[in-house]
Amino acid sequence: MPFEILETTVADVHQALRAGELSCAELVQRYLDRIESVDRSGPLLNSIITLNDNALADARALDQAFAKKNDLSGPLHGIPVLVKDQVETAGIMTTFGSIAMDGYLPARDAHVITRLRQAGAVILGKTAMPDFATSWFGVSSKAGISRNPYALDHDPGGSSGGTGAAIAANLATIGVGEDTGGSIRLPASFNNLVGLKVTPGLISRSGLSPLVAFQDSAGPMCRTVRDVAALLNVLAGYDADDPLTATALIAGRPDYVAGLRTEALEGRTVGVLRQAFGADDDHAASAVNALMETALDCMRSAGARTVDIVVPDLDHYIEYTSLYITHSRHDIDRFLAARPNAPARSVREIHAAGAYHRQLDLFEQIVEGPEDPWSEPDYYARYTARERFQREVINAMGRASADLLVFPTTRVPAPSRVDLDAGKWTTFTFPTNTLIGAQTWMPSISVPAGFTPAGLPVGIELLGLPYGEAPLLSWAYAYEQHSKHRRAPAACA
Repeated sequence: MPFEILETTVADVHQALRAGELSCAELVQRYLDRIESVDRSGPLLNSIITLNDNALADARALDQAFAKKNDLSGPLHGIPVLVKDQVETAGIMTTFGSIAMDGYLPARDAHVITRLRQAGAVILGKTAMPDFATSWFGVSSKAGISRNPYALDHDPGGSSGGTGAAIAANLATIGVGEDTGGSIRLPASFNNLVGLKVTPGLISRSGLSPLVAFQDSAGPMCRTVRDVAALLNVLAGYDADDPLTATALIAGRPDYVAGLRTEALEGRTVGVLRQAFGADDDHAASAVNALMETALDCMRSAGARTVDIVVPDLDHYIEYTSLYITHSRHDIDRFLAARPNAPARSVREIHAAGAYHRQLDLFEQIVEGPEDPWSEPDYYARYTARERFQREVINAMGRASADLLVFPTTRVPAPSRVDLDAGKWTTFTFPTNTLIGAQTWMPSISVPAGFTPAGLPVGIELLGLPYGEAPLLSWAYAYEQHSKHRRAPAACA
């Protein structure tokens, strides 16, 4: 029988390679064929902007290396990966989702691409994203509208929605997204995936277009926690070109896969942040809340104790520590100015040319932001409030002796395209909870929590202490193994 690529994992691929049941080139070709039938035709997910013309050649080279030494070349040997188009790839067009950057070929790989290649991964292609990551939703001036594989008339999320839709639909084995305020975790929730936002600096930002530079994090988007851990083992680490990766030195080099335990929730106290639940009298929110209660029951059956937790002034801190309008223009302009061959050199230039998607309300607001964040009178107070926000959350956990916090990743499921086109939601009004982890600089992970009666996926977010990715992944793994909510989308069978 041919190797089954649907829902396959890194371990499955490596077992088949070692058994001689599969070659890297065959696997890549199978995914390329599936991309043609699912992304470019059929359901027309429109999740991928650019394919790597050298993917098959790279796979054949890995097959030759395997035949020569009868061993894998690295921990991701032959694994096809799709990467958000926010990440620069030498020789492969990188647009950051913007038509203004059409045709841009980076001079060098981003640090995470270098790590992927060194680990033996095959870069299959680049995934759709809103222009410069400025939306929760799957719209882009370069790619157009992307679709949710579980409900084609609904949104796949943003800004890593292309990676989310593609990995959910089994168009590659694993995926890489980027998360500033929730851009990995929100589309992970919408697409029935596992998505991790790390402590900023655990993974290098070199070669990633920024949104809020000190908050940005590349990270894994996969179908299983184990694959997230395997990908994090490769991506995490120090980079001399990114001073924020001092975080990686503090965190050390744990083996995230080896630390996974099915019994990890036994004896743990799980703090439930009900402030982050939607209203029960809202139909969409009540469907999410019902799944959260089921998830909590599952955690208790896995040996955890749950306790409700209150974070003082939560809504105030989320609003006050938001620095998109203050910081993003400066950070994007600085990034573009450092690239002499970039087709566009500033946010205002792109805006003046009208070279952006008109539904990107955040992009339009960023244009009016300051050239220098420090020119804003309250910038320092808002920046340093993040430390107070983090302390408030951690102290709330401490008072309840909680090991982790949980809450719905978003308070409502993925919105419909009709609602988005009608303007029901904007970037600043959509009820996502992902800003809590992002603006406290605490690691958080979204894990599948089931489906609403309408068949829309929902995620539960687990939030842990800074530098605590290893235990956080293990708790997520234990929940995943007891709940088993992952399933492939029927529309892409």
